[in-house]
Amino acid sequence: MGWIIFGIVAVILIGVLVTLYILGNRMQKKQLEQKKQMVDAAQPATMLIIDKKIMPMKDAGLPKIVMEQTPKKYQKAKVPVVKAKIGPQIMTLICDDAIFDDVPKRGEVKAMVSGIYLVSVKSIRKVKKSAAEIAEEEANAKKKKKGFREKMRAKQVAYQKQLSADMESQKSKEEEKKYKERVKKEREREKKIEKF
Repeated sequence: MGWIIFGIVAVILIGVLVTLYILGNRMQKKQLEQKKQMVDAAQPATMLIIDKKIMPMKDAGLPKIVMEQTPKKYQKAKVPVVKAKIGPQIMTLICDDAIFDDVPKRGEVKAMVSGIYLVSVKSIRKVKKSAAEIAEEEANAKKKKKGFREKMRAKQVAYQKQLSADMESQKSKEEEKKYKERVKKEREREKKIEKF
């Protein structure tokens, strides 16, 4: 009797694990496609970073249409937000979690922006910090222990960096394949020319 119950529980657990694995792969592929679309739609912009924070979406000051399209349960979620001056306009942008730590606080950057989403950042000029500000930041970093949210964010950043690396490797494989096809076509064309 005990072996039958154990067998049934084992079969159910294996079924659940297989289902989670399949769903995880589908979600990962979907996320990869969305990231590709976002990167393809991104446009370069030079901006002056005014401030950056991780705050609830409803308090971030995002455009009204964004808040209307976001489900209620996600409006309370904390997101990395960057306030930047792009040309004459001051805008609030949602930053990619993987690059949030690379965004300088108060500095000029060249960035790739897709809508209100900051995809990548390259620093141009940083505003120099005083010795007191540096000492204060170091003291805060030592005092502050990482909570559950910070640990989970660090894991998420690591996963997003891995995803970006995977996208780059896939892109380079596709480019290599196209290059080989182009070389093959050129050789075939040269052979046809030599026959004549």
